Amino acid sequence: MQDITSLQQAQQQVRQWKNEGKRIVFTNGCFDLLHPGHIDYLNKAAALGDKLIIGLNDDDSIRRLKGTSRPINPLPDRAVMLAALRAVALVVPFSEDTPLKLIIALMPDILVKGGDYQADDIVGAAEVRQHGGEVIVMPFLDGYSSSGLIQRIQSV
Repeated sequence: MQDITSLQQAQQQVRQWKNEGKRIVFTNGCFDLLHPGHIDYLNKAAALGDKLIIGLNDDDSIRRLKGTSRPINPLPDRAVMLAALRAVALVVPFSEDTPLKLIIALMPDILVKGGDYQADDIVGAAEVRQHGGEVIVMPFLDGYSSSGLIQRIQSV
């Protein structure tokens, strides 16, 4: 699937889009169990610009961040589901604990994170702002989280 790509291919695509005057939006996450909260968040993020790129944690980085019982869905499954969404232009897997390398390499016009982050605490915020970009904290849709969904499934 061409929407799931390497960092090098993503850099080439971003250069082309920027040459065409497109505004690039970037967000990242695990997106382990896709739910309506994710869809709402990604649609709102995509509406901020012309092309939405998702940095997607690989399985090893999720295990380091969330524990050995995660992810529920492996990287190829998560990537295919995200790439199939109309709002998403590219999915770029990464293996580091943070997407800083990806953000610096792609240098989006808009960096978006959700939830209770403070804009100044978002990884890559300083770098994006330094290059004239924006950092936006997008509120999550109440009542939806992958962890909450996992707990509900386990209690059944």
